[in-house]
Amino acid sequence: MDSWGSELWDQYDIIEKHTQSGLDLVEKYVKFVKERTEIEQNYAKQLRNLSKKFNFKRGSKEEPECRLSSYQSFLDILNEMNDYAGQRELIAENMMMNICIDLTKYLQELKLERKTYLIDAKRAQQSLESTYKQLDNSKKRFEREWREAERAAQYAEKTDQDINATKADVEKAKQQAHMRAHVAEECKNDYAAQLQKYNKEQSQFYFSDMPLIFNKLQDMDEKRVQKLAHGYILFSDTEKNVMPIIGKCLEGITKAGTNVNESNDSMVIIEQNKSGFERPGDLEFEDYSQGINRASSDSSLGTPKGPMDLLGKNRSKNFWLFSKRSKKFTPDRITPTVTEDFGHLPPEQRRKRLQLKLEEIGKELQKEVDQSEALGKMKDVYEKNPQMGDPASLASQISQTSLNIERLRGDLSKYETWLAEAGGRGETLRYRSHTFNNNGAHELHSPDGAHSGESTPDASQAIYAEFDDDFEDEELAAPIGKCTAMYNFPGASEGTISMQEGEVLAVVEEDKGDGWTRVRRTNGDEGYIPSSYVTIDLNK
Repeated sequence: MDSWGSELWDQYDIIEKHTQSGLDLVEKYVKFVKERTEIEQNYAKQLRNLSKKFNFKRGSKEEPECRLSSYQSFLDILNEMNDYAGQRELIAENMMMNICIDLTKYLQELKLERKTYLIDAKRAQQSLESTYKQLDNSKKRFEREWREAERAAQYAEKTDQDINATKADVEKAKQQAHMRAHVAEECKNDYAAQLQKYNKEQSQFYFSDMPLIFNKLQDMDEKRVQKLAHGYILFSDTEKNVMPIIGKCLEGITKAGTNVNESNDSMVIIEQNKSGFERPGDLEFEDYSQGINRASSDSSLGTPKGPMDLLGKNRSKNFWLFSKRSKKFTPDRITPTVTEDFGHLPPEQRRKRLQLKLEEIGKELQKEVDQSEALGKMKDVYEKNPQMGDPASLASQISQTSLNIERLRGDLSKYETWLAEAGGRGETLRYRSHTFNNNGAHELHSPDGAHSGESTPDASQAIYAEFDDDFEDEELAAPIGKCTAMYNFPGASEGTISMQEGEVLAVVEEDKGDGWTRVRRTNGDEGYIPSSYVTIDLNK
């Protein structure tokens, strides 16, 4: 294979210019990719802002329409566009990391490597030039001394032939010629040695040193080209790698379109807006021309035959299919007052709102009942283990929880009555029946809030009876971790389990905020222990 060292041995300037041009190309490509990443980032930002701009705001006038499949699909499209924007950001991030930063670092290394090679070349050039100067000086000195020797020899010969010259003059001239000849010979030998040295260095320079440097520059340049080619490929692969996810985003948009169901939307419109009113019947003819029938006519007016009598509580509102858009103020345009029993709504909508309200109250009531049970457990633990806390400190919380339960039960009964009046059936959430009186003692209630008439002599029995029921009804749950006892625990209360310091138990159920953890021994015995008595290590 041809190399720069063998074929371009005399093209130092060309090689220097070419390698610098290669570095400039890498730097230009890095700037190109960097600007591309900025475009991607701006594009992603604009897409996110677009999705945010067209997303429905909570409490807006379009919120009731969000149950429609066409609206839900539009929301799905906005979410997919947000995810699509995230993929564009990922493209920009990967291009910056894998191309810009990597090539910038590589470019610095290339510049340093190239500089090192060029410095070596200049040093070799300077060394050869220095040797050439020594050769030139030696050559000039040899030339000068040889001419002086020739002149001295000619003078000695002329003096020897001069009949007027004394023997001393002749001898002196011969000695001077001999000395000059000797010096010229030494200069000749020195010149020959310098010439041999220069030729050797020149051969070393043109056949070894410079070819080696040029070959290194060639190898460096080829690696640069290869690295740049890899950067070109990454420019494409970076986007290809996110194409499957972008494809899923686009598939999600397509799916959003196919999920639109016009029939279901029509049913939702009916469900949301059905009033429940009956269509008004025909009005009877009232004949005022016959006075004799006036009494019967008056009695006929008392029957609910017109639209006003069919509207019930909405009599003040004229029953017209198309609302009048006149801006003139009339009593008919007064907005109905919102009432607690939702009586301002049409019958069908009133029943739905009452049912939703009952469900909300049922969930809130169950939450308060759970809180009441947890406080009872804590109080029982504090009474049996005073070092863990003061039972009296829970009195205010227990009292407030009891008041909340009574208030919610009252609301529950009230809304059930209204629902029954509206022609619906109340289906409230089931909740556990334990609660407390103001003294912290447990009482049993039926789901409708009435006292069962039975009380337990031991408060802890009422609390942990539920635990035993759980153990009997449920299958053995898989352990979720293990715990190690830090202290002895007698487990005297029903539903608890004893343990010794250092004993390892399997954790079956985490502490739900009431200070108790459910554990199991290897023999299958299960029960609750204080969470503060053990160190727990849950499975990951």
